[in-house]
Amino acid sequence: MANTKVTTSGWTHHDGAALVVGGTGGIGAAIVRMLAERGARVVFTYRGNVAAARALEDSVPGARGVRLDLADPDAVADVVGEAAREPERLHTLVYAAGPPVPQRHLSTIAPERFREQLIDDAAGLFAVIHAALPALRRSRGAIVAVTSAATGRYAARDGLSVIPKSAVESLVRGIAVEEGRFGIRANCVGPGMLSDGMAETLVASGDLDDRALEAARRNTPLRRFGSSRDIAEAVCFLASDAAGFVSGQKLDVDGGYSA
Repeated sequence: MANTKVTTSGWTHHDGAALVVGGTGGIGAAIVRMLAERGARVVFTYRGNVAAARALEDSVPGARGVRLDLADPDAVADVVGEAAREPERLHTLVYAAGPPVPQRHLSTIAPERFREQLIDDAAGLFAVIHAALPALRRSRGAIVAVTSAATGRYAARDGLSVIPKSAVESLVRGIAVEEGRFGIRANCVGPGMLSDGMAETLVASGDLDDRALEAARRNTPLRRFGSSRDIAEAVCFLASDAAGFVSGQKLDVDGGYSA
């Protein structure tokens, strides 16, 4: 096992690298920043937003961005191998990939579009996990996938996001069951409605109007929205030794929405 260290926040992380897949989105960037704050060397991937990747590298000392198409298994293996190479021993894999998904009733979604989303999300995560398992076994590391609180309380018109995320959660539970014997822990974090990140994009696109936002607020017991940093806190907890006996679980960070 890699050496460990206790950060100033009191959290214990393994020495080495954390790989954040999808590091330039609102949630992904918050995770990159917080992992770095807590002592991890961070490698993050992005699909096409070079400007956002460079800005994140400039603002997070030591963070390194790598362009990656999850549909290319050879590229996935190369990126994981680079992150796992000493001294960047891989101890944490975070899956935060996925562009904003339009709000549509299932009846209006073409089968080809639905299939594409399933493949991008669930098969994309599987490709990364498959490549990372040898390194994570050596480090007895952690996997955390960012999914959705709506997998527990379905929201109308959110199926294109929720259904693939449900597949991601099943995959994570399977890894937790099968890889626990090697010391690997695997968990999920389910974001609720956030005031930044994807929600901003959906508002800008017209998918969420003021009435929809107010309804979402009423359906949240805390009567407010969270932030990407709230999600990053949960991810960092599940990735740290503070959650050393937590595996196969989903932590919804949603203000009580799924209660």
